[in-house]
Amino acid sequence: MKITISAIKADVGSIGGHTRPSEEVLEKVADFVRSNMKKSGIIDTYISYTGDDIHILMSHRNGVNSSKIHKLAWDAFNAGAEIARKQGLYGAGQDLLKDSFSGNVKGMGPGVAEMEFEERPNEAFALITMDKTEPGAFNFPIYRLFCEPSANTGLIVNPKLAKGVTLVVMDVMKNKKGEFKIPEDNFLIATMLMYPGRYVIDSIRNETDPILSATTDRLHNVAGTYVGKDDPAAILRLQKDFPATEEACSVFKLAHYVAGDTRGSHHMPLMPVKKMAKASTNYCIPIVSCVLFSMHEGIFTANTDAFDTPDWDYYRMRAVKKADYMREQGFVHPATLIPEELEYSKGYKAMMNEATKRFR
Repeated sequence: MKITISAIKADVGSIGGHTRPSEEVLEKVADFVRSNMKKSGIIDTYISYTGDDIHILMSHRNGVNSSKIHKLAWDAFNAGAEIARKQGLYGAGQDLLKDSFSGNVKGMGPGVAEMEFEERPNEAFALITMDKTEPGAFNFPIYRLFCEPSANTGLIVNPKLAKGVTLVVMDVMKNKKGEFKIPEDNFLIATMLMYPGRYVIDSIRNETDPILSATTDRLHNVAGTYVGKDDPAAILRLQKDFPATEEACSVFKLAHYVAGDTRGSHHMPLMPVKKMAKASTNYCIPIVSCVLFSMHEGIFTANTDAFDTPDWDYYRMRAVKKADYMREQGFVHPATLIPEELEYSKGYKAMMNEATKRFR
């Protein structure tokens, strides 16, 4: 039976700054989705948040880019934004960049990751969500997962994985996609992914099945100005012919440095956190959460938090230490991003224009 999984996310307002949505906003979004499930063709749904972003996960048979599914999410986020405005929450409706729905939420602010596939008898997948960072934050861990045997022994011992996969990379500045084969294009892929501000992983598939789908829209490209970091999400299928759950989760323990953080203008480590974690107020360390699902006939039969066991507390502390080391650098690069990547670049340019007047 073919099933489509759609994950659509947006920041529609949060408490006291960019921390987390209020319970009332989250409930409004969830109630709206659940009350409209039947007429939209939704089989099941799961609604949660990571930092200030709400994620609507839906299973259905409408295929990808379904107007019904996208409109439901758009309307649900708008309903939540209205509550956020009434509560005076920060950034109310900030990811809803258009006035009216036009058939698809891509390019309208919310991020979308979705895939259609023939459901396996015991379908396992992960919803991986990040806050205070950009789509390129997936580049390093996902590259290691599918390209480095030192990080994933499955690339050696699993014949299907050893055959390689097709990796789709998006140039987010030109809105173009390219397809590359693993392992033959490994070095080409590495060359692109080393600059995650421009080239980002969009999706991965093998000969017959989709494996990963990630959100790739950069909000400042859509809005033309800074409206918040992009806060990406991804759906990743697990087990058997795909990465094992342990292989997929382990690539996030390095707490690698990513762009984002306070004002979207710094480099900080990506900290693995428990599900439904609010954003850190410790200079806004970027965070990633991972919820594991089992699905049968489109029903999300059970889910569990991938990062809530005691060993992940150690890796959280590792991220905190790496954050302290970087913050000791203060405002000086590489603690802050290069001028072209600063999310408040207009303010920086204004200061530099004033400074350059003094040069003779």
